[in-house]
Amino acid sequence: MTTNQVWTKYATDIQFFILSKVKDKTITDDILQDTFIKIHTKLHTLKDIKKLKPWIFTIARNSIMDYFKSTNQTFELANFETETKIEEHKHTEKDCLRGILESLPKKYREPLFLSDIKGLKQQEVADTLKQSLPTTKSQIQRARKLIAKGFIDCCGFVLNEDGKLVGEIQDKDDCKICD
Repeated sequence: MTTNQVWTKYATDIQFFILSKVKDKTITDDILQDTFIKIHTKLHTLKDIKKLKPWIFTIARNSIMDYFKSTNQTFELANFETETKIEEHKHTEKDCLRGILESLPKKYREPLFLSDIKGLKQQEVADTLKQSLPTTKSQIQRARKLIAKGFIDCCGFVLNEDGKLVGEIQDKDDCKICD
């Protein structure tokens, strides 16, 4: 993510956060600018993009505290800390999986559900669906491959050399399946 993308996504929230603490529009703009200079110079050090929002709000909070220290103003640290916690819906693998499963054709979804969710043996699945065992096995394998492909397409996962999915869930805004 670039500084410009961070600005576009979070600048307004950070500005309101800063304004709620300093109660002055001009000072808010100065602290906002200082915050984004720090974000720009340190963005490359952020290892886990899922922690971006808390990280930038921590930078903003520290910038506000620096301002109060430099002007010899006092503030209540206890209230300051609790107000920085921002609740948000975390985008998870479950969100993506739900979308991927819903997009599976029924002929693959049903055998997969019976086998992997209900725990039926593949022969029992074949009997339930009144089809041959090789057809059932093929449909279950195809469903599993489509799920893996869904994670690759949706969230940028990749298959490693062992054929296992690896990667991290993208922001919901970047997700093609569940946004």
